[in-house]
Amino acid sequence: MQFVSTRDTNQKVSFAEAILKPVPKDGGMYVPASEDNLRPWILHLDASSSFSSIAGSLTSALLKDEFSPLISENIAQTAFPFSPELKQLDKNLFVLELFHGPTGSHKDFGVSYLASCLEHILHMENKKATVLAVTNGETGACIANAFRGKKHLRAVLLYAKGTVRGFQETDVLSQGGNIIPLEINGSEEDCFQLVRDMYADQNLIEKYNLSLANSLNIGRLLPHSFFYTYAFSRLKKIVYSDIFYAMTPGNYGNLVAGLYSWKFSLPVNGFIATSTPELYDDIQGKCAVSNSHIPLEKRNVSDPVNPSNIERLEEIFAHNPQVIRAMVYPAKINESETEAAFKELYKNYKALLDPSTAGAYAAIKKRQDIIYADDGAAVLLSRYHPSFFADQARIWGAEKVKMPEQLVEMQKKQRAEHCIEANKQALEQILKEST
Repeated sequence: MQFVSTRDTNQKVSFAEAILKPVPKDGGMYVPASEDNLRPWILHLDASSSFSSIAGSLTSALLKDEFSPLISENIAQTAFPFSPELKQLDKNLFVLELFHGPTGSHKDFGVSYLASCLEHILHMENKKATVLAVTNGETGACIANAFRGKKHLRAVLLYAKGTVRGFQETDVLSQGGNIIPLEINGSEEDCFQLVRDMYADQNLIEKYNLSLANSLNIGRLLPHSFFYTYAFSRLKKIVYSDIFYAMTPGNYGNLVAGLYSWKFSLPVNGFIATSTPELYDDIQGKCAVSNSHIPLEKRNVSDPVNPSNIERLEEIFAHNPQVIRAMVYPAKINESETEAAFKELYKNYKALLDPSTAGAYAAIKKRQDIIYADDGAAVLLSRYHPSFFADQARIWGAEKVKMPEQLVEMQKKQRAEHCIEANKQALEQILKEST
């Protein structure tokens, strides 16, 4: 499989190039250049297939020109000592829990897979790379866990003043690790702007072999498509009708990954999403995208530190915009509807889920005429460990959710390796000294 920019489909790059240099020079986002038919692999899988073996099989099928089956399996086994869990709430309702990684976030899957792929590629090329990431703790913890022990990767984590947390002391470069936590004398937006400034300088990108670990990097996004194949492998013998997935869009990464699964021939009938200003149901109740009248090639450049995957979503349907109306079903949900959905899940199923998953359940209820018209099934995507939202759960009448010990440790404030001003020269000096 090769990849092209959303802004220019004529210039194709390899997967290795797309994840090492994740920002196309035209300011777009890398997307798959073809619609590979993975149905033979998908239909072969069943409930006995582990998530890592599913990931290895799909990696081998998608990236066969770059990774052998043995390498694909090794990448997946290294990346995924953890797995999602699919739970059945009733005959037609399921929840896919994506928070069983080391930091309680769905991001664990994408970051860990990206790190495993990068390490293999860099080892083969005898190179090293540096990832720049802005974090308030959660993303930094994902990166620190995924990068631990990687000899060809280092991560520079930028924290706003007073927010440093999420790594172990042995992760830090000065202690023999490969993580450089930096406390920036400023706000989170100052951190974002600092990385934008670095990425506006092509010489610095080349000099320090800079990469990204957010979902602008297709290597971070692609493995999220494995979620849906994993769920299908468990559903195929208990659901005999339509299958829909429901979620809150976030930055649209999981929705795009689900649509990639559909394009790779996974049996799926649609995606339910809570509405946003960018993705909403129009007056006819059909899916609409607010910026669709602006051609992709005329958009502003993609933000390297805070990306939105709405552009990738639009690219999927660029040649036939009407198809999105048959695959994506937004539903406008307010806070009181989210609260009611949370309480219903707790009362009827004893399910303690985070507020965003409750919002997705509220969206299911509004779109149940589509889902259950032919006795279909709905799968909720639960992205974060519910203990992160324990206070809100208590307000809404649920019992207190105990936070696992490893997540408690992740919340503790720590000391940064360095404290610097929010300017490019100071950050470059850190890169220079640590090379």
